[in-house]
Amino acid sequence: MTDAEDLVAEIEVLGGKLAEAKASITKRFIGQERVVDLTLTALLCGGHGLLIGLPGLGKTRLVETLSTVMGLDGSRIQFTPDLMPADILGSEVLDTDDDGTRSFRFVPGPVFCQLLMADEINRASPRTQSALLQAMQEKTVTVAGQDRPLGVPFHVLATQNPIEQEGTYPLPEAQLDRFLVQIDVLYPDRGTERDILLATTGVEDAQSEPVFSDGELLAAQTLLRRMPVGDSVVEMILDLVRAFRPDEPDASARVRETVAWGPGPRAAQALMLAVRARALLQGRLAPSAEDVIDMARPVLSHRMALNFAARARGDSLSDLIEETAATLSRQEAAA
Repeated sequence: MTDAEDLVAEIEVLGGKLAEAKASITKRFIGQERVVDLTLTALLCGGHGLLIGLPGLGKTRLVETLSTVMGLDGSRIQFTPDLMPADILGSEVLDTDDDGTRSFRFVPGPVFCQLLMADEINRASPRTQSALLQAMQEKTVTVAGQDRPLGVPFHVLATQNPIEQEGTYPLPEAQLDRFLVQIDVLYPDRGTERDILLATTGVEDAQSEPVFSDGELLAAQTLLRRMPVGDSVVEMILDLVRAFRPDEPDASARVRETVAWGPGPRAAQALMLAVRARALLQGRLAPSAEDVIDMARPVLSHRMALNFAARARGDSLSDLIEETAATLSRQEAAA
């Protein structure tokens, strides 16, 4: 077989395993297919996901289920205002041996895992939130001057309450940029909510089965990066990301009037990976322009901000992203 044929065969096998994984996840996390796809996208791309929604919508249940299905060593941190960085990273303690010799011993914190659930991350102080910055970017932490590697693979799935609620701290822009996708978890429709009631209020709760191992997930992440991306899709990604930078010469009048700061190169990198993951989850061999349009909002919405005047008018960042992406799509089709 040629290299291209090998790649096609590997993608087809992975697509079957992903379908099996989604079926296992939906045994415990009913409905919300979009949320499941975006969360799997974050894991396939080797990145992190930020789940935003009101309490009680199943965010914690989803992350716990993913830990089982993807074969990852999971850990959970409940973020609170009094949580300290050492509660996340760990600390050194002084031990005394039988002969009286004293030495420091490192006690690792919950961050030393493969899938970290940061529950209600915006309830902790900025000082504590910053403890995850190095971990999310470099997959290592520095404690007492020593670099300590984290699990392989390492992913953070953080849940966040809407920022309008009292007792929350906005995540800094640098930390938001380290989340590959923002995943909005909305209320389920009536039929889905009925299914949830029937499935979760009985004597036994449905259980999910492991589908992947950590090694298989790493192999899937490598395979995703081998997927071909056409030049037209690459150019569309660049056009879309640069369209939201108000200082760009080609920026639209609306972007210049409403956007305070736009997405950087990391957003383009994230979009490049995310469109591949979407194609993979749908059983296709390469991404298309439709994938770029679909992934624009979850990849870009937390990487840009409206200016004061736009917020005062009640402008919507989501609407701006969707309208700009649709305009670019029409232009690409007409070209």
